[in-house]
Amino acid sequence: MKVNVIFHSLYGHVFRMAEAVAEGARGVEGAQVKLLQVRETLPDDVIAKMNATEARKQFAHVPVATLDDLSEADALIFGTPTRFGNMSAEMRAFLDSTGALWAKGALIGKAGSVFVSTATQHGGQESTILSFHTTLLHHGMVIVGMPYSEARQMTISEISGGSPYGATTIAGPAGDRQPSANELAMAGFQGAHVAAIAKKLSSK
Repeated sequence: MKVNVIFHSLYGHVFRMAEAVAEGARGVEGAQVKLLQVRETLPDDVIAKMNATEARKQFAHVPVATLDDLSEADALIFGTPTRFGNMSAEMRAFLDSTGALWAKGALIGKAGSVFVSTATQHGGQESTILSFHTTLLHHGMVIVGMPYSEARQMTISEISGGSPYGATTIAGPAGDRQPSANELAMAGFQGAHVAAIAKKLSSK
């Protein structure tokens, strides 16, 4: 049973969440997990002006996802930063290249899930995930969220992301806040939950 975690990250916040998601998925017996990133489309000089060059080095070793990585998996868990309440252009471009898979129905019945990062608490975490779901539904995927059995999403003693739609993190206006222990734990839960659902689906 194959679980592929596919992310886009600029400053590393989504990458750290992706690592936690993958770790959680690996805890499910029989799960073969791959961590992949989508191709960055911003030119190097623009990335430098955005002060993201050094941050990107931490995940430079992660392979770039291909369409085969989508069709081979039993579950696909996508991670993206939020851009004005939607997924990043890089993730959108990757998904827009999947027309041939859609035509063949290659992703029908696969488990699909989403996690995100935003700068602020109310910066589009839920809208990004929900709008992302539209693409997964067009592919015929089975949407998997994060049930309230993951009680950490109800934490009010600290600022934290996380909702029934998926694990999230808050980077802060300057991008200097890293994913908290609570947020990383929810990401791990999501990875394990999706892998467990995919295992049930693939066994039928």
